[in-house]
Amino acid sequence: MKPFQCLIVDDEPIAREIIQTYCGHFPNLKVVASCANALEAKAELQKQAIDILFLDINMPVLNGISFLKTLKNQPQVIFTTAYKEYAVDAFELSAIDYLLKPFSLERFIVAVDKALERLQPNPVIIPETIEKNTEDYLFIKTDGKIYKIFYSDLLYAEASGNYTKIITTQNTILPGMTFSSFEELLPKSRFLRVHRSFLVNKSKITHIEGNRVFIGKNEIPIGSNYRDGFLKSLGL
Repeated sequence: MKPFQCLIVDDEPIAREIIQTYCGHFPNLKVVASCANALEAKAELQKQAIDILFLDINMPVLNGISFLKTLKNQPQVIFTTAYKEYAVDAFELSAIDYLLKPFSLERFIVAVDKALERLQPNPVIIPETIEKNTEDYLFIKTDGKIYKIFYSDLLYAEASGNYTKIITTQNTILPGMTFSSFEELLPKSRFLRVHRSFLVNKSKITHIEGNRVFIGKNEIPIGSNYRDGFLKSLGL
């Protein structure tokens, strides 16, 4: 899946580094440029399409508010600033969020999730016509393709922001759907939640060691809140 293109604009080098580091926690984000002022950013926007713009407000030559007014094709804009008094102007320009420095990674994730919700189309789940109790597969649409996934081939799934990483015996699929939405599609008797971010195919478990469950060479953590329920589901 093609990552979303991000542009960082801030006159403070440390601020740019923090945002770049935060973006690194999202496998579906790619920072294509980091600019110190609006004019540099203007040049980058003319060279390539940008999906998410992280924009400071108080900058020399041209501030972020004025810069945004010059853009014809506006990306999803997340303002990052130390000045709360510009919030009204920012939202009037359809900014997706307004982060006051210093902001935490948790607050950053909330803002990015809002942008991703607007950028990605809703996943299409194609229903099966056969009776539910005889189903042994599901269809998932992503990246312009429709994948037929047999339950027997599904090893485990991992939460990844607004995506779900699905690991099968053949490949890895990253549809734009939440982890909880994907979990609801699976038969609970065969797939067990072992962590807030992982669920596993019970039949594929190789062994359990301490707070880890192994599926072949894949090592998956067992969350403390899920351990008792997981072991009980295995009859232990």
